Amino acid sequence: MKQVTATMAGNVWKVVVQVGDKVEVGQEVVILESMKMEIPIEAEAEGTVKSIQKPEGEFVNEGDVLIELE
Repeated sequence: MKQVTATMAGNVWKVVVQVGDKVEVGQEVVILESMKMEIPIEAEAEGTVKSIQKPEGEFVNEGDVLIELE
């Protein structure tokens, strides 16, 4: 199973994919907000979104799993 993880601590501002969506390498899947800046998180592998682990508004730490791909 492939995972998309947070590259830094922040709040999940927007999840731009849904379960069942196909994603490609480099595609934005989540946008984090940290210190008033928006930080796009990109998929490092292609696959289909199996689950969204962190919903919008939730605080995450660096390394937390945001999305699981299959």
